[in-house]
Amino acid sequence: MSLLSGSSSASSFLLAAPSALALVGYGVASWPRDPSPRLGRGLRWLLLAAWIAHGVAIAIDASGVGSGTIGTRFGFAPALSVTAWLVLAVYAIEVRFVDLNPVHRALALVGLQAVALAFVFPGEFRPHASSPFAPLHWILGIASYGLFGVAVLHATMLDRADRRLRLPRVGAANAPAGMPLLGLERLTFGFVTAGFAALTAAILLGALFAQPWRWDHKTVFSCMAWLVFAALLVGRKTMGWRGQQATRWLYAGVVLLLLAYAGSRFVLEVLLNRVSTS
Repeated sequence: MSLLSGSSSASSFLLAAPSALALVGYGVASWPRDPSPRLGRGLRWLLLAAWIAHGVAIAIDASGVGSGTIGTRFGFAPALSVTAWLVLAVYAIEVRFVDLNPVHRALALVGLQAVALAFVFPGEFRPHASSPFAPLHWILGIASYGLFGVAVLHATMLDRADRRLRLPRVGAANAPAGMPLLGLERLTFGFVTAGFAALTAAILLGALFAQPWRWDHKTVFSCMAWLVFAALLVGRKTMGWRGQQATRWLYAGVVLLLLAYAGSRFVLEVLLNRVSTS
């Protein structure tokens, strides 16, 4: 992630070290498919160490260390990297209270891909913000990415558990292990609600303090995602949407949200090789 920062080979190595450690940690943690209980505990500790190194790498890029000026490096890949880091942070907390162990390998793979992507596409350096409220706008936007990412993690587990319960001859003895479905569903939509609140605040700040306000791809897709999430929450509250009917709306909203920033920036940075100020 930070390999391209710094003016000397020594400083470049030091700045790149956290990203390299995170890549190795995530890679090893994602390797075993069916680890033994003892190995599984070791892999969770390794996943935690990779997450810490990942966070240090993000902090280096966010603070602009090695650039020589005050600012931050940002783009579609760093945004996805921060999102993955936030999802892993929630997992690290939840796994202490509920059985989410079967997803640790998938999360390690997500972390590995996110760090590798940010390593290859480090984004562009921004020496200053166009508005004093721009940093808060960015923070809320990334927070909404992370919260919806956690919601998707829980929704996929909810869908998998629901499908297993619908299989013939699956009784209570063979029901999926882990958190009860109702508890998992409450968690899923708790994160959806929190993500919706963060996204609403980010859009409002952008509308009030953007200089100037533009109806570009990011704005249009963000507003479309907001409408989908609003419809999901209203439908769940008034019509009792549950199960796959609700999770499909969640997935659709998340796809639109990814297209809003990460998707549009990918097109600008990689396909068109252009610099954007938004």
